[in-house]
Amino acid sequence: MTIPPDRETKILRYYHVEKWCIGTIARQLRVRAEIVARVLAQAGLPRVGPPQRPSKIDPYLPFILDMLGKFPTLTASRLHAMVWERGYRRGKSSFRAIIACHRPRPKAEAYCSCAHCPGEQAQCDWGHFDHIIIGRVHRPLMAFVMVLSFSRHIFLRFFLDARMGNFLCGHLGTFAA
Repeated sequence: MTIPPDRETKILRYYHVEKWCIGTIARQLRVRAEIVARVLAQAGLPRVGPPQRPSKIDPYLPFILDMLGKFPTLTASRLHAMVWERGYRRGKSSFRAIIACHRPRPKAEAYCSCAHCPGEQAQCDWGHFDHIIIGRVHRPLMAFVMVLSFSRHIFLRFFLDARMGNFLCGHLGTFAA
């Protein structure tokens, strides 16, 4: 839902100048709170208000981040025991939530890498290379291609059609080579 620019201006003024919360602005302007939150996020202006309170875990965060950097699979319960020895006196459940936010994530890969042994896998296909004229006849020029997955060696042989006999002949030629 789009809202008029004058209403966006009112939302921004109420939030930053009057310091109203999102729910109050939504009730006053008779719009949903999600719309108010979206307008504020699109404006990109930082919220003016009281500074965030320091957390009880703040003095231990450098140690926790160092340990997670060295040992990314270290469990939250083990980290809690290590920080407990250093003076942290809070429960495990809130500690686990904090660790979940700071735990390093593995980098996402856009592909799945496959490792093959020599001679384990090959891929073959036909390629079409327009037509050639033999006498007065137009014939399709087809290429049989097989690529070995391990070494990336390519076998290529041209045929005048893509029949099963030529497909099998291409395989035989590849294996002979």
